[in-house]
Amino acid sequence: MNTPDDPVKLFSVDQLSVRIYTDQLQMSQAVALDIQNYLQATLAVQASISAVLATGNSQIHFLSELARNKDLNWSSITFFHMDEYLGISPDHPASFRRYLRERVEEKIHPKTFHYIEGDAQEPLDECNRYAKLLRSNEIDLCCLGIGENGHIAFNDPPVANFEDPYLVKIVKLDHACQLQQVNEGHFPNLGAVPDYALTLTIPALCLARKMCCIVPEKRKAKAVKRALNGPIDVSCPASALRRCPQATLFLDADSASEL
Repeated sequence: MNTPDDPVKLFSVDQLSVRIYTDQLQMSQAVALDIQNYLQATLAVQASISAVLATGNSQIHFLSELARNKDLNWSSITFFHMDEYLGISPDHPASFRRYLRERVEEKIHPKTFHYIEGDAQEPLDECNRYAKLLRSNEIDLCCLGIGENGHIAFNDPPVANFEDPYLVKIVKLDHACQLQQVNEGHFPNLGAVPDYALTLTIPALCLARKMCCIVPEKRKAKAVKRALNGPIDVSCPASALRRCPQATLFLDADSASEL
């Protein structure tokens, strides 16, 4: 018998599992439940967990559902995040540190939340500092999204590297990526969007033991189609997920509409 959390369609593309739900609310609830069960099972066999979170408008409903859970032992979980604009303060309205502080840290009070300091005086040193933290924590979970240009984190097509030797690097943002930030309401115009950002690389994201890629909304439909039906290459960085047997792509009817 089906339950409200069951997908309306379930299939695989290469090594990637894909689940499609009727709408964003059902999808968000299903992802939150899946992650809750995984975290509880993991904490039953180990004392602590490390997880990486994404930001952006597409993650808001999911993070709200996840933070609603009061039964998890959040004090045993250390969080990381995927990216931050270069030169931006932690209190800037578009700062990913602020986004996650307000939506996650202040609601669930985890053990630690390691933030990327986009306004660090020595950005390359900050990349090295954060990479060292990632190396010292086995990543149990990575929750990510897909950008309108197919990026994962800030690995836009011009800078994506499936064999990247770095875990964290500084990248120049693609025009399509910058435009998405404006259209989502994070910046008033293109001139206000920073040109550069610090990001976890694709190999860093794929180190996680479990990956949940959460992609709602019609505006992501073309990127989803390219990721699943196109070649596995950097023209659509999200296509790398098809090489990840530990990954599941969660879609709603809108984001799956071009499949």
